[in-house]
Amino acid sequence: MLSDIEITRRADIRPITEIAAKVGIRAEELVPYGKYKAKLPVELFDRVADRPDGKLILVTAITPTPAGEGKTTTTIGLGDALAILGKKTVLALREPSLGPVFGVKGGAAGGGYAQVIPMEDINLHFTGDIHAVTAANNLLCAMIDNHIHQGNALGIDPRTVSFKRVLDINDRALRQTIVGLGGKTNGFAREDGFMISVASEVMAVLCLSADLDDLKARLARIVIGRKYDGSTVTAGELKADGAMAALLRDALDPNLVQTLGGVPTVMHGGPFANIAHGCNSVRATRLALKLGDYTVTEAGFGADLGAEKFFDIKCRAAGLRPDAAVIVASVRALKYSGGKPKDTLAIEDLDALKKGMANLGGHINNVKKYGVPVVVALNRFGSDTDAELKAVADYCASLGVRAELSEVFAKGGEGGIELAKAVIEAAESGKADFAPIYPLELTLKEKINAVARNIYGADCAVFSALASKQLAELEADGFGNLPVCIAKTQYSFSDDPTLQGRPTGFELHVASARVSAGAGFVVVLTGDIMTMPGLPKVPAAENITVDGKGNISGLF
Repeated sequence: MLSDIEITRRADIRPITEIAAKVGIRAEELVPYGKYKAKLPVELFDRVADRPDGKLILVTAITPTPAGEGKTTTTIGLGDALAILGKKTVLALREPSLGPVFGVKGGAAGGGYAQVIPMEDINLHFTGDIHAVTAANNLLCAMIDNHIHQGNALGIDPRTVSFKRVLDINDRALRQTIVGLGGKTNGFAREDGFMISVASEVMAVLCLSADLDDLKARLARIVIGRKYDGSTVTAGELKADGAMAALLRDALDPNLVQTLGGVPTVMHGGPFANIAHGCNSVRATRLALKLGDYTVTEAGFGADLGAEKFFDIKCRAAGLRPDAAVIVASVRALKYSGGKPKDTLAIEDLDALKKGMANLGGHINNVKKYGVPVVVALNRFGSDTDAELKAVADYCASLGVRAELSEVFAKGGEGGIELAKAVIEAAESGKADFAPIYPLELTLKEKINAVARNIYGADCAVFSALASKQLAELEADGFGNLPVCIAKTQYSFSDDPTLQGRPTGFELHVASARVSAGAGFVVVLTGDIMTMPGLPKVPAAENITVDGKGNISGLF
């Protein structure tokens, strides 16, 4: 069987001008980055602004397991299948972070015969957007410490500086650091730390900005800490917003690539969904809606994370109204959620499958709460038995939801035709009646509880003394009307990664909170969540190399 990278090298990759022409983009409206990828500048946005929007389809998934669900692969294959059925389709995806590429998860360009290409470029540096985010973020950090060192005219209390440096590599050793050591010429010594770039507020700002003016305004609103008098201090007060915007100017433009099936793919932004809001950029999604009849996008991890934030943060901020949602599941993953060990998942086990289907049911019911029609994509593996596949389909039918097999990994778009037909039926049914799960008028604690109870299934949220103090301060500062971005483990509906399936009778433990005023939400950290991942014992980086001719191997 060919590896992902071998499949891409045998693909009939077309010049990006040909792909752009499929959706009416003129060659002069592209900013090429080589032959096969390009930036989409503001002039294109202006030209298509008055076009009606196409249908918006969100792809999400059940709770992630080591058994695999295949959400991005299914998203790409669905796009190819819709195109085969004659729908002018555009994908709107996130860019891969180097952290997972070199860690344990691998790249984020799909797999098998449902990939976005050129896969090597996309997974390694791409057009430099994430590097620009890293540079803009760390420029602000440097200006914070320089301001304190040069006399601290704003009266910043160094003990309250909350804005951290970032790096787009998993590096646990940088989670907690001390900067400014070495005497007075090296600055003011204080505790600091690093986050991964894609979890940064600057990445969230980039993804939620409507245009360059909005980007500058959001950057200026970033809160970096407090002054000695207790008031907040912003990037705008440090006069850092202009230079940060200059670094992000080109990164604000979405990127155009293609699937193996030749479907135009607008790929832009890469926030994680367990520690950030987990969706591609507003600009990419809005542009895709203007260019195609169908826009297929995805949100990170399970529907309790990426989909919740897509609905409650991104759709609310951008005025988006999704027409249908696809929840990706696999028999293997459901059996794992039902307690079956990973090394026995190839053996038929209807009892474990039945237990694990409660997890799928939880995600189905949650998406329905937003008023969005649901289709289940059952990602087929070779070990799946007919009895197992029928059991899942019957279970979905009992919830009033259509389930269709997805074989796009092995067959590309042809393996997703029935799934695409079901998505078209759902999207064109007129049944979508989207609404967020909570109104913004609630207090921050009430919003957190609304998500904890209605989406996670918790009895309630419980708050540490620190979290209660921080939330009260944020409301006093005028941030109480913002939505909440809850950071928690992706491996459970709860904040405990060991609670599999559809746990009940638990409490959500809120450890701390901080405002991302530029992004426009309050970040809520639960359990033991960390914003800088670490590498595994055997990182994927050990198997990645390049030969003397520049050919990369080891990517997956």
